[in-house]
Amino acid sequence: MLERRLWGSGVLALSLFMLGACATIDATTAPSVGAPHYPPSDPAAVQILRQDPPRQFDQLGEIRLDASTDPAPPVTDIEARLKSEGAKLGADAVVIVWDRIQPVGVQYNGPLWGGNLEAIQAHRLVAVAIKYK
Repeated sequence: MLERRLWGSGVLALSLFMLGACATIDATTAPSVGAPHYPPSDPAAVQILRQDPPRQFDQLGEIRLDASTDPAPPVTDIEARLKSEGAKLGADAVVIVWDRIQPVGVQYNGPLWGGNLEAIQAHRLVAVAIKYK
């Protein structure tokens, strides 16, 4: 019985460790005021652009992604999340306007009398969801 409890505790500890070590991607979407409303589009059809397209478009809203850096999620996961959030707004494409790794906070490590501060980094990405006219 004790062996079974120890095994169960080990599995629980390993699960919690793995959850703590997972890469994360948080998304915030803000629809533009006065923008037209469209039904959701297919995420697979949403394009990712680095500059405004030459054809006319409506700006639907802004998408902000915050991704962990240690461990960092695969780029394909970030792109998929960006397409998914754009599709919720009915976008044909998302235009990336900001893509940086930057400090988002600090963490104190060590004893009270001799610790040190370490910067907490995050990958921040801001994109504008657009619908072609």
